Amino acid sequence: MNPFAQKAAPVAATFESLAALYPRAYHPMEVDPYTKCRIILMNGTEFEAVKFSHQMARHVDDPQLRAELAMTRRTEQQQQKKLSALKPLDETVLEHTISYEQLAVDLTAHLGKRVASRNVKQALDLALLEDFDHLYRYADLMEMDDGQHAERLVGRYTEIMPGRPTISEHRFPMDGVPCALGKDAPLFDKLAAMIITAAEQQTMNYYMNQNGFYKNDLGRRLYQEIALIEEQHVTQYEALMVPGMTWLECNLMHEYAECYLYWSCEQTESDAYVRSIWEQNLGQELAHLHKAAELLERYEGKHWQQVIPDPEFPAPIVLEANIPYVRSVLTTVQNTWKENEIVPVQSLDASASFFSFQNLARGEDEKQVASHAVIDQAAARLGRDYRFETAPHPVHELRSRTQDNTAVGRDPAIPGYNQITPEKA
Repeated sequence: MNPFAQKAAPVAATFESLAALYPRAYHPMEVDPYTKCRIILMNGTEFEAVKFSHQMARHVDDPQLRAELAMTRRTEQQQQKKLSALKPLDETVLEHTISYEQLAVDLTAHLGKRVASRNVKQALDLALLEDFDHLYRYADLMEMDDGQHAERLVGRYTEIMPGRPTISEHRFPMDGVPCALGKDAPLFDKLAAMIITAAEQQTMNYYMNQNGFYKNDLGRRLYQEIALIEEQHVTQYEALMVPGMTWLECNLMHEYAECYLYWSCEQTESDAYVRSIWEQNLGQELAHLHKAAELLERYEGKHWQQVIPDPEFPAPIVLEANIPYVRSVLTTVQNTWKENEIVPVQSLDASASFFSFQNLARGEDEKQVASHAVIDQAAARLGRDYRFETAPHPVHELRSRTQDNTAVGRDPAIPGYNQITPEKA
């Protein structure tokens, strides 16, 4: 679909009543897990749209342009509020967190399978193993605190087992700022960088806001720790986005990405009621996109095709099980960042910033690090950790159900995974 060829209403016609912004919530035990994931994805997309629009308004000096941005931003705000209201009252913060991490795993895997740019794929694959590990840590917390099994929430579409141990993910801030895409990069790769940045930013914000409200100290500390890693992911992903674009060019790309995502959701949604919301929001985003094109031409004298030469949407984003792909990426579990390159931890010398920052983050007693403590306590209380595996873990060092491995991904003494022959899933 070419969204620029679609008929669009005026932006003023997209406003809704307060009553319309409070839709019927989904049933947490009946809804498809990927419907929940799509709602979280689009909530984060709208949050990014609003955040970008506010930043743009603070950096342009034309009063009329600011007023035009305010018009579009109000609908974006309304969309975000409506999507947030789809979450039911009886879904806990931790249950919702499981959906956040399932989205992170399966969206990242989907994008990783499709992008053409090496630096984007490497960044996606590295963070995939970290979000995969977060899902495992939260799932163990859920079994301990609530007696629930997270496999029910993810529909058994996504495995729950260790990835790159969260304790191994803490890196010096200057490590993990990759090289950006060029203006001639494939359209899908540009969209992927924007989409995953918004999704990880939403996760970061959710955990930052929730960590002080969890019901016990271990949970509070786990949210705090993982929120720090999510910030690393946002830094990593936003660095991939094409630099040097004007505010109005960026505005156009943001609106195009929103249209593409709502179209993808509408194409793949199994819930008829939620699909009607995707259809409605797509219509509203078409109005925003056409307005963005108009503003680009009015203020910079540029046609939208100078920014997006081929406007046809790529194939839709599909949220689905990615178990074989994730298992294949687990062969890179020993990787980390060194400045703007991804390297095996064994290749780092002893003076590398990764090790000094690891020592700082862990402190004197790594048993106090929440991501490790939650598995330690689960094994002590229940006799084993909580997992959902379709086959033995492909990394031998991560197979123990009674002892959390805190060396993989940060200890050079662990054999390089390229020296280990994994068992096929």
